[in-house]
Amino acid sequence: MSRHIQLASSQQRLEQTLAQWRQWRCDPDLPGSPHLERRLEGGLSNHNFLVRAAEQMFVVRIDGINPSQHGLSRQVEYRALESAAGIGIAPQPCYFNPELGALVCQHLTPDTRQAPMPIELARLCQHIHGLPHRHHRLDLDDRIRRYTALIKRAKKTLPSTALASAVERILPHCETSDPVLCHNDLLPANLMRSGDRLFALDWEYCAMGNPWFDLAVASDGQDYSPEGIEEFLTAYLKRPPDEQDWQQLQWHRIIYRYLELLWHLVQAEEDSSQQILVERQTLLGDMLSQAVPG
Repeated sequence: MSRHIQLASSQQRLEQTLAQWRQWRCDPDLPGSPHLERRLEGGLSNHNFLVRAAEQMFVVRIDGINPSQHGLSRQVEYRALESAAGIGIAPQPCYFNPELGALVCQHLTPDTRQAPMPIELARLCQHIHGLPHRHHRLDLDDRIRRYTALIKRAKKTLPSTALASAVERILPHCETSDPVLCHNDLLPANLMRSGDRLFALDWEYCAMGNPWFDLAVASDGQDYSPEGIEEFLTAYLKRPPDEQDWQQLQWHRIIYRYLELLWHLVQAEEDSSQQILVERQTLLGDMLSQAVPG
């Protein structure tokens, strides 16, 4: 019943968003009301729709989660997206309505080849980290506590105390006094090559933070070989990575994987959460055996 109500609500908000088409910032201006082409697959926490107005195509995202509950700032996301679109690394945002939980962006047509080369991904990260600062910071410890509280409230099984303690020992090593704007979710699903250019999509987790978190998510998501990761880091750093660089990458990979585990536990149904917990704790245990600080 709750799922049906949620879907009905997203459909209603989509219709309200389309009805606001005269307020969309498009070039050229829309000739008339856009119409729904189809619902897009993917998107575990939001609802995405492809819409058309004459020859122009757009993606409408409707919130499926409470942004504040997940530590997100929709206003920061929209401003960062505007800046990123301005330098050609993100789709152009056309409409934003936080009351409806709606964001409309230009639709990009994907190229046949999608997987980015390490150097291409490194350049994208450099561009993102050079964007203007925003008044929203990713607090990894707070994000972990937030997800942990949600898991407890749902009376699901938490990760082991030993794992949580190991992660807690790593967190101080991930702090930075020189934060930059980060995307924080540079997984393959949020990257697209269009017109032979690499774009970053879905900026909802963007915030000021340690660039190593972005580098960890991006390199982990592509499943590069050790040589590919070294090429990626060398291109980003503009020098070969040293021992400290490798340590930073490994610490942030663990924090990312732990956050990913918590997020999946928050979203998963009770009958599947235990399997997720077992599988991902095993992976994290292997990573921690090589990286836990004393």
